Amino acid sequence: MKKLILFLCFSLSLGVFAQNNLGKSDDGARIVLSAYIPNQIEGLTPIVQNNLTNKLSQIASANGMGGSANSRFVITTNVSVLTKDITPTAPPMHAYTIEVTLYIGDGIDGTLFSSQSITLKGVGTNESKAYIAALNGLKVKDPIYQTFIEKGKNKIVEYYNSKCDFILKEAQSLTSQSKFDEAIGKLTSIPEVCKVCYDKAMDAVGPIYQKQIDKECKLKLAEANNAWNTNQDSTGASNASESLAQIDPNASCFKEAQAFSSKIAKRIQEIDKREWSFKMKEQQDDVDIRKATIKAARDIGVAYGNGPKATVVRYNIRGWW
Repeated sequence: MKKLILFLCFSLSLGVFAQNNLGKSDDGARIVLSAYIPNQIEGLTPIVQNNLTNKLSQIASANGMGGSANSRFVITTNVSVLTKDITPTAPPMHAYTIEVTLYIGDGIDGTLFSSQSITLKGVGTNESKAYIAALNGLKVKDPIYQTFIEKGKNKIVEYYNSKCDFILKEAQSLTSQSKFDEAIGKLTSIPEVCKVCYDKAMDAVGPIYQKQIDKECKLKLAEANNAWNTNQDSTGASNASESLAQIDPNASCFKEAQAFSSKIAKRIQEIDKREWSFKMKEQQDDVDIRKATIKAARDIGVAYGNGPKATVVRYNIRGWW
């Protein structure tokens, strides 16, 4: 179910109102949180830790902020055991009262944005089961979390607008180092709900994306040439086509790649007396170029974030509790 949320986005010189009426599946529009459980919480077995991580992920998702691992922004928790009792029953049972506090913040620079506490009780045949029973009282769709999540969202929007120029400069620096994937990943991580910064980032991402596809085109064309020069027959043509098929039609060397493809086709006709069925990509005239570029660039950013360069983030939540 979609929820209409009014965000006040702040910039250094301009206040802009923007509405977020975007579905949860629209990854380009959503602000995402990573569920993070610190190791120092009392009484957390691996099973309980996994259960609690899932709860946090579900709470974030239920409020339109679910995301993948290693996001800059986190939803985390601390659990304090308030009481431990043995019930006067036969058989005796363990009764726990715990306080669970949820936090949303910037896990990189350690800034806390929002927090919410709730007291829960659980009973079990041993301490572990009583602890788990209490945590099971953490209801994913409890209305108490809505204000907590809303405050966190607004603070994150403020972050992107106040840090926008810095993010753009970082992307420019990465571009100058030919780290195009990383630069694109940084720019496409800015959610659409923060319109001022998002529009600036999307204006910046186009030229970087062009440099990326130009670089990729040269690499793939070289691969195709090597494959063809190794075997100038149907096998070599097939191997070359695998590289040629990955060249973006907007890349600067696309016409050169097309000419090379025609050369292969002519040679196959000469030696095998048959047509070469391979056909390169073509630019679609009815496509909105800017939207297509943004989508393609976002795909690169996502691939970069999920690829081998991604590392486990060491979050900084010191002082949050």
